[in-house]
Amino acid sequence: MMKWLDYPVRWLVGGLFIFSGFVKLVDPRGTEIKLSEYFEVFASDFGSFFHLFIPAALPIGVFLIILEIVLGVAVLLRYKMVWTSRALAVLIVFFTFLTFYSAWFNKVTDCGCFGDAIPLTPWQSFGKDVLLTVLIGYLLWRSKHIPDALPAKVSVAVLGTVSLVSLFTAVYAIRHLPPIDFRPYAVGENIRDNMQPPEQPVFVYTFEKDGKKIKSERYLPEKDGYKYVGHEITNADRTIPRITDYNIWNEEMGDYTEQSLQGAKLLLIIYEVKKADKSHMDDIVSLIKGLDDQVEVLALTASFGDDFKEFLQEYGLDIPFFYADATVLKAMIRSSPGIMLLNDGTVLGKWHYNDTPTADEVKTLLLTKR
Repeated sequence: MMKWLDYPVRWLVGGLFIFSGFVKLVDPRGTEIKLSEYFEVFASDFGSFFHLFIPAALPIGVFLIILEIVLGVAVLLRYKMVWTSRALAVLIVFFTFLTFYSAWFNKVTDCGCFGDAIPLTPWQSFGKDVLLTVLIGYLLWRSKHIPDALPAKVSVAVLGTVSLVSLFTAVYAIRHLPPIDFRPYAVGENIRDNMQPPEQPVFVYTFEKDGKKIKSERYLPEKDGYKYVGHEITNADRTIPRITDYNIWNEEMGDYTEQSLQGAKLLLIIYEVKKADKSHMDDIVSLIKGLDDQVEVLALTASFGDDFKEFLQEYGLDIPFFYADATVLKAMIRSSPGIMLLNDGTVLGKWHYNDTPTADEVKTLLLTKR
């Protein structure tokens, strides 16, 4: 009798898990950052032992991402639905706890459920997980009556292939940069434009006159008998810039945010210099010295000034460095060191330290994109 409902429920659950896993799979470092935030919060609220999980945030994140995708595909294949439904139930209970905790205590304001592709508020994330809990509960109830779509060996081969392809994609994104970048610092994006709100706020005012409440998009004069009660912004979600926290400065030049978005700039980004991978610094030094002052080079860091000065001296780099929030730097590029080429605030190129370009490649890119 309920068989007709099995299909849409399976496709909705499977599709959501695959989509959720995919948008995180292309950016595992983003999931690592998000899990580290949760572990920090749990260490503060439940016990310091959660700090032990922070160094393992990346492998844990990759495992959860691949599990999401594999379970999503398994649902579509109707593979061993009893066990698949149970695994989905365990996973969704875990996710629902995280999103509820974030929403109720306002701890982590973006769960990262859909990566940077679709930012959700904590309550939106929780609502999505509640819906999935209901749908998975239905699949759990119906699981014994849902037969496999393919022979077991074929399904296992498909799921094994999906696992291997997912693992390869995750490793590639970690060792290079996300193959698909959903963030406002992606190649082709203009940082200055993304610091502006998409729309100006639209106000709707509430007035009271003759015992009745009246709403109006313009402010009605008190002399005509209108008493102001309050107002609301009807497009609040469209008045927030995609970038709200890009800001760089140092002791000598002060705020350098606007200047960094003028002309051609090569940004050397290092979150924490003591934790940075220095295996390709010789390539980076060759790049910087090969530019021959044709491109202004700036270093951005969240490290202490003395530590960064020592680092620059160690590699013979005479370039100005500026401070920025570590979270902002990690949003700009998933690599430390990382390299970004800007022209009047537009991102022309981004490189992981494993893919450091030559000076000639940067000059050519700058000429062709200007």
